[in-house]
Amino acid sequence: MPEMERMLKMPKHKVYELLNSKNIHFEVTEHRAVFNMAEASALELPYPGDEAKNLFVRDDKKRNYYLITVKGDKKVNLKEFARQNNTRSLSFASETDLKNYLGLIPGAVTPLGLLNDEECKVLFFLDKAFLESSELIGVHPNDNTATIWLRTQDLFDIVQEHGNQIFLVDV
Repeated sequence: MPEMERMLKMPKHKVYELLNSKNIHFEVTEHRAVFNMAEASALELPYPGDEAKNLFVRDDKKRNYYLITVKGDKKVNLKEFARQNNTRSLSFASETDLKNYLGLIPGAVTPLGLLNDEECKVLFFLDKAFLESSELIGVHPNDNTATIWLRTQDLFDIVQEHGNQIFLVDV
C-alpha cells in the first residue's frame, strides 16, 4: 500500500465508497500527479472552469487553521482575505500541519481532506462562485492523481455533515 494511502484515514477509494453510499453522482478524471495549478492547467480536464484551487492557511498565532477553496483561475490575497473575514494575519500552513490536520500532502489539498479532520478544527471558506455558476466543483479525492467532479451542494453537505464550519465567501 502506498505511503499516502497508509497515512490517510480516507484514501481515494474510501472517498469513492462514501460518495456512492450517499448516492452522490460524481465523475472521476484520473491523471498524473499534479502539485500546483500550473501543472493542473496542463491537463486535459472535462470541466476546467470548475476546477478548485485550495489554500491551507493558518493565523499568525497558529491557533486557527483555514481551508480556502476558490475557482482555479482566481488569486487570493491573504491580507485582503483576512481583513474581509475578520481573521488574524494569515500565512500558508506547514507541510506538518497539513499532514496533522487534513492528512494530506502538498498538491493534494482538497475539501475532502476535511473528512480526516477528526476534531473539526479547520474552518472551511468556499467561494460562492461555485454555487452560482455551473454548480460543479472539481477537487482531488485526497490524492493528487485524480480529480472528481460533483455538485458543489453535495460537497457542501458532506463537509457540513462531518461537522466543520463552512463560510460562503466572495473572493
